[in-house]
Amino acid sequence: MDYLEKAQEVYRENFNNETWYGRCIFLSWYCDLGTCKFCFRSTQKHKIKFAANAKRTLSSVIVEALLCKKLGWRIEFLTGGYKIFPNKDLVEMTKQVSNVFGEKIWLNLGVINLEDLDQFRPYIMGIVSSIETINPELHKEICPDKDIESYEKMFSYAGDLKKSITIVIGLGEKKEDFELLCNFIEKHKLDRITFYALKPVKGTAFENSLGPNTDNYLWWIANTRIRFPKMEIIAGTTSKRYEEVGELMKAGANAFTKFSATKMFGTKQAFRIEKDIKKSGRKMFGTITKLPIVEWNKEIEALKLEKELEKDVKEKMNIYLNRMRDGKECGDDE
Repeated sequence: MDYLEKAQEVYRENFNNETWYGRCIFLSWYCDLGTCKFCFRSTQKHKIKFAANAKRTLSSVIVEALLCKKLGWRIEFLTGGYKIFPNKDLVEMTKQVSNVFGEKIWLNLGVINLEDLDQFRPYIMGIVSSIETINPELHKEICPDKDIESYEKMFSYAGDLKKSITIVIGLGEKKEDFELLCNFIEKHKLDRITFYALKPVKGTAFENSLGPNTDNYLWWIANTRIRFPKMEIIAGTTSKRYEEVGELMKAGANAFTKFSATKMFGTKQAFRIEKDIKKSGRKMFGTITKLPIVEWNKEIEALKLEKELEKDVKEKMNIYLNRMRDGKECGDDE
């Protein structure tokens, strides 16, 4: 597998040996579109009668942002389904997460018009387009109500914001489509790309799929690294693919994401990931196995939240910490 060796060489020439875990912070489990054929949200639309309730509380979102800050995780992006919150609420949540984390963050909330995007700018470093698959015909089939052109238009008025896309491997793409991906990256001068391996979801058209095999997944990541030496590449994993993380590093990924680190904190899978990262020659920034000594209540009080919100955050933080201290496998919620 010469391309893996080449990808490692290219990575070492352009980056240090550090890696990290990127946490996607979800705002909802419902999407008003709900028609992407691989997505778990497509199985929810007919089941959720009151969509307004299918969303996260602000307190739980703040807890995740604070955990990211204190455990050395990066926020991969803030995301959620279409039309789950009014834009003003999304802006406020983005502001809160950015303030808690102490940095501007990436935003992945679908196609945002220019006027709305300007409201987010003080709190975000970049925007993410969930392209999923770059082949135009396959994209129309898989994501019929999420056209590529609308995302491209958003990139055109992004201004000085960084730009990123997500791509899912295993939807039916062919290696010949790699040039389409490269052309898209070059056209929009992308700063980052996040790859996911298809996770079969019950109730979707892909429920009986096994997802891409490891070699195929690595091929896309490694060849993207070779072609774009300086671009940041993030690679997703799950509780069922965690043994690949060391290989993802060797393929030239900067970091990994999608692993359900709060539910699987301190589990054998988490320890295996950290071990394999070390074996690959990387040093992991942060941890998914050992809780640091932190006076959590003081950290929450320092955020200067409204009293009722502060109370909720403290209560939810205890729930998260108790679960993480158990170190038991709880499944994959992402």
